[in-house]
Amino acid sequence: MSYVFLSPYLLLTLAFGIFPALYAVVLAFTNGAGDFAGVDNFTQVIADFRFWPAVVHVAVYLVIWLVSLVLLVTLLAIVVHAIRVRWLSTTLRFVFYLPGALAGASSVLLWLFVLDPTSSPVSGLLNLLGFQSFVQVIVPGNLPPVFAIIAFWTGAGGWIVIMYGALNNISAEVMEAARIDGASTLQIATRIQIPLLRKWIAYMGVMSLAAGTQLFVEPQLLSQASNAVVPNDYSLNQLAYQYAFQQNNFNGAAAISLLLLVVALVLSTVFVTRGGLFDTE
Repeated sequence: MSYVFLSPYLLLTLAFGIFPALYAVVLAFTNGAGDFAGVDNFTQVIADFRFWPAVVHVAVYLVIWLVSLVLLVTLLAIVVHAIRVRWLSTTLRFVFYLPGALAGASSVLLWLFVLDPTSSPVSGLLNLLGFQSFVQVIVPGNLPPVFAIIAFWTGAGGWIVIMYGALNNISAEVMEAARIDGASTLQIATRIQIPLLRKWIAYMGVMSLAAGTQLFVEPQLLSQASNAVVPNDYSLNQLAYQYAFQQNNFNGAAAISLLLLVVALVLSTVFVTRGGLFDTE
């Protein structure tokens, strides 16, 4: 009976996960005629003048996004968990989670309005920071923190709820013993709660890294909304899209995808090993 329940998931995984990935590997190592091309496709995309700027854009965004996510989500989860008023704790979790109900494209469209100093509800803050127009806000140099803010706004709430649940699994006896021994709230957080959240933090890092390397919707919509002030090859996924659908070079697009996969796997391995994700107690 268990195989009956598993079969739809396995079929979908094969159809939309395993087989496309294997096909991408084949494309990356062949040319347009289907002949083996070795590493020619990888050499071509790495030599492209658009490749390394896209790498830098995604790397800077990931650093800002992951650091802010790990620090702020952990902090906010601990703060919400420390609130003893039930209705207030529930309300905060709902408020944090609510932005995640918006799909990626809808969220970016909302932020197009928020980032325009002429109509934004936070126009005073934008003017204080020296921004007088939408174009000034979205110049490429400002985009990594802008994308990190958008990603945090849409994704952090779900992780706060998950971390809150993980905090509830910490033994009440351990927490009470720490309080009896005179541990302060800060000491309990840094010496008990955060170490016991390590696996969950590592899991959050792996999943957020996988999502972050796929940066596409945000710069693509901003590019269209800004009349190409934001370039249409800002991120690696956009560059792969250009290769596939503008240059009709699916082999080069597959090579970029594989490079992204390798980098994501290496970084995820660091999170898994350092976070002890699969360690047993």
